[in-house]
Amino acid sequence: MRKSSRALTFLALASLPFAALAEVPVVDNNAGYGGSYPPAGYGTTGAAYAGTGAPAAPVSAQGELFMQLQQMQEEITRLRGMLEEQQYEVQRLKQESLERYQDLDRRLSGGAAAGAPATQNSPAAGTPAANGAPAAPAQQPAASSEPGDPAKEKLYYDAAFDLIKAKDFDKASQAFNAFLRKYPNSQYAGNAQYWLGEVNLAKGDLPGASQAFARVGQAYPQHPKVPDSLYKLADVEQRLGNTAKAKTILQQVVTQFPGSSAAQLAQRDLQRLP
Repeated sequence: MRKSSRALTFLALASLPFAALAEVPVVDNNAGYGGSYPPAGYGTTGAAYAGTGAPAAPVSAQGELFMQLQQMQEEITRLRGMLEEQQYEVQRLKQESLERYQDLDRRLSGGAAAGAPATQNSPAAGTPAANGAPAAPAQQPAASSEPGDPAKEKLYYDAAFDLIKAKDFDKASQAFNAFLRKYPNSQYAGNAQYWLGEVNLAKGDLPGASQAFARVGQAYPQHPKVPDSLYKLADVEQRLGNTAKAKTILQQVVTQFPGSSAAQLAQRDLQRLP
């Protein structure tokens, strides 16, 4: 009997630890739920509710990066297009400049500049202007500031022309302007006026070239350079975008100076213009 009591006591004491362990709740200390389980904002599926401030970070970041890459590609394409346009414009300007220099060299090689001076006639009333309409009598050049000296005038003119050969167009422009101020009635004045237009054209001074070429026909209407000056004037007007005015001048060259080289070039340009 006493042995049976001891056995029962031993079994009761042995079962106490297991009962105590069964009553202790299991808690995950790493969950960080702050004492509430399941955590707020989660349903039976474990997915976050929209609007809880927990965006799907990987998907959002990838979408934003994709949009940024698309925008960068579009910007690169646009910049490439602008670069190609600028390269084309630079090439066009280089080609135009080269053509002007080549044309100038051909004229210099042909000895057109320093040829025999032509007789300068005073402008007459009714002389056609560059636009084809009769013009009022052109104003006579201002009287020379010193007596005419053909030898001195030729020396001055040749010095200015040598600056063209040296491709020093800025100084050549200044020299021809000075010559025309000093010797407006010189036998070389018509040539000087024409070459002033060529120099300004070579410099890219289109307004200055237009004024100089137009002045040849206005101040020296009987000068042999008038057909060439009108043709060059039409070329300048085309470069300035005045196509209608250029066509009118070209037609004037063909009508008034048939058979001249300027008329042949004018006829060719008229066929090319729209």
